[in-house]
Amino acid sequence: MLMRTDPFREFDRRARSAAGASARGTWSRPAPMPMDAYRAGDEYVMVFDVPGVPVEAIELNVERNVLTVKAERRPTDVPEGVELQAAERPLGVFSRQLFLGDTLDLERIEAGYENGVLTVRVPVAAPAGPRRISVNGSTSEARQEQADEAVVRVPSS
Repeated sequence: MLMRTDPFREFDRRARSAAGASARGTWSRPAPMPMDAYRAGDEYVMVFDVPGVPVEAIELNVERNVLTVKAERRPTDVPEGVELQAAERPLGVFSRQLFLGDTLDLERIEAGYENGVLTVRVPVAAPAGPRRISVNGSTSEARQEQADEAVVRVPSS
């Protein structure tokens, strides 16, 4: 049998409401999205829980080393004439922003979605190794000739 009221859940809801938090996110104020992150070899992996969200409702954007993940879960259609017993799944917009370091290759980010889990992989950029830098220059005679050509001679009066 389902309980219609849960005193602890109600207390938690009221505490969140008093703090200004909402289980229902909007585009202007999205709800947080749970995430795990780890490094596996030469890539960072971030795993987001977004169950019940169709792949078309997930957005990934990278701008100035900031990865933004947004997802929207819409309410499911409840058949007419049915009395809803519980509605605990959070609905609305969920979002997460991550600041990515300069050592990551932002051009090769990959994302996959399976069984309500979004996996984002960001490879580590190839390290900048030592390299030889050539120095272009001219001999002192060539520099003197260039300087003579640049001098404008004014006739004396």
